[in-house]
Amino acid sequence: MAKKTIAGLLMVIHVILCSAQVKAQEVHIRIIETSDVHGAIFPFDFVRQESTKGSLSRVHTFVQQERNKPNQDVILVDNGDILQGDPSVYFYNSPDSSTNLCADVMNFMHYDLATVGNHDIEQGHRSYDKFNSELDFPWLGANVIDVNTQQPYFKPYHIIEKRGVKIAFLGLVTPAIPSWLHPSLYEGMYFEDMIVSAKHWLEVIQREEQADVIVGLFHAGIDPTYGGQSADSRFNENASGLVAKQVPGFDVVFVGHDHRGWNKNICNIAGDSVLILGTTSKALDVAVADLLLVKNTDIDTWRLSLSGELVSMKNTAPDPSFLKAFAKEQSLIQETVHEEIGYLQTDLLSREALFTNAAFVDLIHVVQLELTNADVSIASNTAFDETLHEGIISYSDMFKIYRYENLLYTMNLSGAEVDALLEYSYGKWFNQLNDEESHLLIFERDEHGAIVYGNNGRPMLKPRFYNFDSAAGINYTVDLSEEAGNRITIHEMTDGKPFAFTETYTVAINSYRGNGGGGHLTEAAGIPQNKLMRRVSWVSDHDMRFYISKWVRKRKIIHPVKLNNWNIIPAKLHKQAMDRDYLLLFGE
Repeated sequence: MAKKTIAGLLMVIHVILCSAQVKAQEVHIRIIETSDVHGAIFPFDFVRQESTKGSLSRVHTFVQQERNKPNQDVILVDNGDILQGDPSVYFYNSPDSSTNLCADVMNFMHYDLATVGNHDIEQGHRSYDKFNSELDFPWLGANVIDVNTQQPYFKPYHIIEKRGVKIAFLGLVTPAIPSWLHPSLYEGMYFEDMIVSAKHWLEVIQREEQADVIVGLFHAGIDPTYGGQSADSRFNENASGLVAKQVPGFDVVFVGHDHRGWNKNICNIAGDSVLILGTTSKALDVAVADLLLVKNTDIDTWRLSLSGELVSMKNTAPDPSFLKAFAKEQSLIQETVHEEIGYLQTDLLSREALFTNAAFVDLIHVVQLELTNADVSIASNTAFDETLHEGIISYSDMFKIYRYENLLYTMNLSGAEVDALLEYSYGKWFNQLNDEESHLLIFERDEHGAIVYGNNGRPMLKPRFYNFDSAAGINYTVDLSEEAGNRITIHEMTDGKPFAFTETYTVAINSYRGNGGGGHLTEAAGIPQNKLMRRVSWVSDHDMRFYISKWVRKRKIIHPVKLNNWNIIPAKLHKQAMDRDYLLLFGE
């Protein structure tokens, strides 16, 4: 009986030990991604002076809650485009400032790693090099290549180990940056195709690191057809999905850049499932990958189970310790945006510029022409729906007038190229007006031809509104009874001089368009991408927002008016279609 009792006790002890061993071989890891934060540090919109539903202050609450949970490990990552889009980063991107606020915030939140984004590169070497040096974690970018060393300018990948699990993170950024930014902003660097770079570095990781899990952290979207590209296009802007499918080895691919929000699985060419995750923007949500790893003790490998989710931050309260730590900076930003710089004598609405000649865009034209003394100005609507009311103009209003941090160029373009640019713009902008039921704007439609509505309840425009270019310095007519490509008639220069297709004109144009963004100069005017910079005769030292604010300060009292240098015919059909689409978009 004693022997049986001892044997029974030993068996119980054996079972307990085995159970403990099994439990010890299970590892739960949560990878939390932010992406396209665009400066949303605080739960407050400094431009509109109202609370917001996102921000890193809310994300910090969520991350801290997850870190405090037992039996799981948390890895916090960012996927680029954090240094642009909000006063809270705009004022700290100067290389002459103290430590970049964004670096302080990310260090405070204990980010584990991040990937560089195209809007981070847009800030220029002195800004992003300084920012990188201030981070307590690696900033990745495997396909950003140093022209001198032919090695990655940023760290290509990073290894994190959690309870015996080795996780490799490979960082890539969209290689389309040269199509948007002036070369001075990325001097000494070039951008390699994402698929090419991923294949190379995945081989390195598999050979040298023996990682248990491989994660892609890619600042690029997953629609390879965006902008008229195809899956075969080299240097594809949105190649994250292509990499996940064509480069076997990735378990999870976090995406960014497209602000779409993703949570789906795709099958790669080896037949393996890859989890695709991505956020929207402005820290309105985070993407979370849950990794459950169970040790196969007999062959010493891990068995991985994956799931993903998008977690909204709108019901998550900002972290009090976060707000306290950066209260001084928040107060300083608020003080800066409240600075009064002029007086507006009439309301200024950006929504008008979606439908016709509008004072909102013409103000930009006036600044560009006065600053450069160019013959022609090309500009687009930079804000979908912003209103500046009659009264005091604060510095915050400059972020309403000009949303982006584009530089200003002057370029030498022929009259024929200016005409081709406008034909392309108005072809992407407006429908052909055939009858009284025609829509003016080109809306996104489903497979049945029905208009597609977005999450905000508004119909979605098929083209991006910031590609709706108009011109100043010339007088012209847009005939919407004609098909796209045959609508523009340029009558003369605004000063009464004749306009000639064979003449070369000095054209003021922003750096996004001047570098080929939108295809207006490359696809429409037929200027090869690699020859665009030969046409640039001058580059501004500062962004357009800086010059508009300087222009307002100088004049003090502003009365923006329509230049009325272009009109749309047939006038009656245009008015009917404009009223119909205005009601559809804005319900007024």
